[in-house]
Amino acid sequence: MTDSPRTAGIATSESHRGLWRERLGPIGVWSTELRTAPAEAIEQAATALNTSGFRALWIPGLGDDAVFADAQRLLTAAPDASVVIGVQSIWRQEPAALAERAADVETRFPGRLLTGLGVSAAPVAHAAGKPFSTAVGEMSTYLTGLDEAKEPLPAHARMLGSLGPRMAALAGARTAGLHPFLVSAEAAVGYREAIGPDALLAPHLAVVLHSDPRRARQVARDNLGFYLGLPTYQSNLRRLGFGDADLVPGGSDRLIDALVAWGDLDAVRARIQEHLDAGADHVTLHVITPDQDMPRTEWAQLAGLLPTFVGPV
Repeated sequence: MTDSPRTAGIATSESHRGLWRERLGPIGVWSTELRTAPAEAIEQAATALNTSGFRALWIPGLGDDAVFADAQRLLTAAPDASVVIGVQSIWRQEPAALAERAADVETRFPGRLLTGLGVSAAPVAHAAGKPFSTAVGEMSTYLTGLDEAKEPLPAHARMLGSLGPRMAALAGARTAGLHPFLVSAEAAVGYREAIGPDALLAPHLAVVLHSDPRRARQVARDNLGFYLGLPTYQSNLRRLGFGDADLVPGGSDRLIDALVAWGDLDAVRARIQEHLDAGADHVTLHVITPDQDMPRTEWAQLAGLLPTFVGPV
């Protein structure tokens, strides 16, 4: 398959890492609120993030096809930024339909949308009325469907949200890279080995801008405890060296401290650097607050870190 003018310029696997890193920068913002808040508030926040210098806005798929319309809203409000969907379930849309929606965004905003895909687990597939063999097998089939769609979603415009080494290897072979959720900085070493030197590695990093350890950890538990109880995440955390004492409801202090950057800006800066030093190209900052409102104040504070990593904005 040859590249169309729409996809020319980031066609080879060797170019993925460098070009997406240049476009996204070393740090970006990951936010559910950029999808769930009122439209006017989302547009204002996106404009403010763009003005402050963030070049990557990450939004969750939330299992619906409206994510592409929401991506267009953000791309309009933040003209200097790219939008990354992190991630969309493959069980909610057939590959041809997803590829067509992504192609429409690409036509309007060339080179500024990266679509992340997730396979989840068998119960999610069955709830959608779909069969399930293996996670890697189902994702491979879906990627082939994207390749063969009338408007293909090419490898350079998609990535995988995954945790296991086999799926990470698939991400390195057939997409632009990997977006692991809730992982320690040390995990980047293994992921880099699995995806290869040229694919994009963009881990999620939860952030609580509060310096009181007890309060910061409680805010993290209130927001992330659900995920820490899911079998998929527990299996991966065990693979990363955590055990029964860590995988208690809400997570141990040791586990929370490994997965969440809490404290002042200097503490957050140090945690970001840990991920980058371990092999990550880009770190997605997921601000967590007690009220779960749009964290515009915290985003403005985090913008102060941008010159540290990317030079003055």
